Amino acid sequence: MISRKEIRILFFGTPEISAYLLEKLLENGYNIVGLVAQEDKPIGRKGIIEPVPTKKVALKFNIPVFQYKKISEHVNEIKAINPDLILTLAFGQIVSHDILMIPKYGCLNLHGSILPKYRGAAPIQYSLLNGDRETGISLMEMVDKMDAGKVYAIERVKIDDEDNFTSLVEKLKIASFDCIEKYLDGYLNGELKGNEQDENLVTYTKKIKEEDEIIDFNNEAKSVFNKIRALSMNPGAHFIFNNVKFKIFKCNIINDNSPKESGTILSYDKKNFIIKCGKDALKIEQIQKQGKKIMNYSDFYNGNSKEFKIGDLIK
Repeated sequence: MISRKEIRILFFGTPEISAYLLEKLLENGYNIVGLVAQEDKPIGRKGIIEPVPTKKVALKFNIPVFQYKKISEHVNEIKAINPDLILTLAFGQIVSHDILMIPKYGCLNLHGSILPKYRGAAPIQYSLLNGDRETGISLMEMVDKMDAGKVYAIERVKIDDEDNFTSLVEKLKIASFDCIEKYLDGYLNGELKGNEQDENLVTYTKKIKEEDEIIDFNNEAKSVFNKIRALSMNPGAHFIFNNVKFKIFKCNIINDNSPKESGTILSYDKKNFIIKCGKDALKIEQIQKQGKKIMNYSDFYNGNSKEFKIGDLIK
């Protein structure tokens, strides 16, 4: 019987969620023979180049790191590593057919949705944008088509009203390791046959772009609430008022039947910052003025009491 801790695993992944899983695998005795990650990029206003999150973990454990701009151009290097299995989570590049054919136990991907729902680049954000009550990690076969392989197992995660992108990633981090612990042995020993995805049920997500971060108060409050959750704490949903950008990171839905125009400020005082939406309204709980730090609303108001007034219109 094959053990998941005996085989040579080459790990593909880049961001924090991948770094968490990589570290858990290493701490628990998995034989990680290398990391393949995206290239290091400038971070913050000063543009300082920092190692990507997974690289920091690999260096800590003295694991070889391979960073390729286009992995499809480095098939021979991957062959030379001689992995038994390639395991990916949020790698950020398409893995070519030639690479998929290298490991004798194939290539597995951990995808942040309950497939076939939300294939593509932003499954976690879309589960929040659409107000879903549940998501999960799908352990799936990697094939030439994006997120289209057999699904071997799903580790489900509840989405609470208080969840945002940051908190949901934390839940999915834990689910990703649980999924490997529960199901990888079964996969390696042929006990998990996998289920083909129903193409009639497939939905796709696209990468979140800068224009997707803009709040449109013409939408109903529930929709705006979900957008704010999906983009918090990074990059943050925003509106522009008097040529200044304001990001909202937390809010609550307020029942409102007033005839006011969408975007009208209904209340702005020490206790309440309420903005009219297409249906109902939003009470702002956490906000960031351009160039300033994120603040709870009460702290924001103390230093910005003249920033808005009742009746102002945000467009």
